[in-house]
Amino acid sequence: MKTIHILPLLAAAATAQELCDQYGYYSSDGYTVNNNMWGMDAGTGSQCTYIDSISSDGLAWHTTWNWSGDMSVKSYPNSGLEFDKRLVSNISSIPTTAEWSYDNTDINADVAYDLFTAADINHETSSGDYELMIWLARYGVIQPIGSQVGTADIGDTTWELWNGMNGDMNVYSFVASDPVTSFSADIKDFRAHLTGNYAYPADSQYLITLQFGTEPFTGDESTLTVSQWSASVA
Repeated sequence: MKTIHILPLLAAAATAQELCDQYGYYSSDGYTVNNNMWGMDAGTGSQCTYIDSISSDGLAWHTTWNWSGDMSVKSYPNSGLEFDKRLVSNISSIPTTAEWSYDNTDINADVAYDLFTAADINHETSSGDYELMIWLARYGVIQPIGSQVGTADIGDTTWELWNGMNGDMNVYSFVASDPVTSFSADIKDFRAHLTGNYAYPADSQYLITLQFGTEPFTGDESTLTVSQWSASVA
């Protein structure tokens, strides 16, 4: 589970630009950055996340990590959006852009959006009733939770669609066959596909979390650079 620990806002700008604690966290101008080494006990390694710029228009950041151990997720360094929770059926659009690169692809890792929804608007934001992941890239031998249940043509990409349970949470993952390093889309289109084809209950689920980052499983020192990321909920 991608646990989110909200720590006090870091006071010194120089310190805030480097997040190396397990749950190092920073927020500004409606965006957040989290080092989020939630699965670190399953491996050996290190990770730091750096904020390069942040404003109301979006942010740039990078993370450097190395992890060994079993084939499980060790962390989810990410950028996130602060927004007012609302019913998914009442959301008109979720526009987002992402520009990113990895300096090493001989790794087991994904680059993915992660969204949680729940029937309880006050549900903890580290999980939900449903999880929607959009894997812009998949490196190595990893795969999403569950099994592939179909494909979906959304935007200019054909996505594998995977589905499975993570405890009590129903997880849907859209997976690009080739890395999409420049992404501009309305995330509502992905949710609409689930509502129309897999009975996702948009009328009773609140969007509570929206993030973008990478899930390292194993690999030597690697850096994900997110040169630009933005999102909004309308």
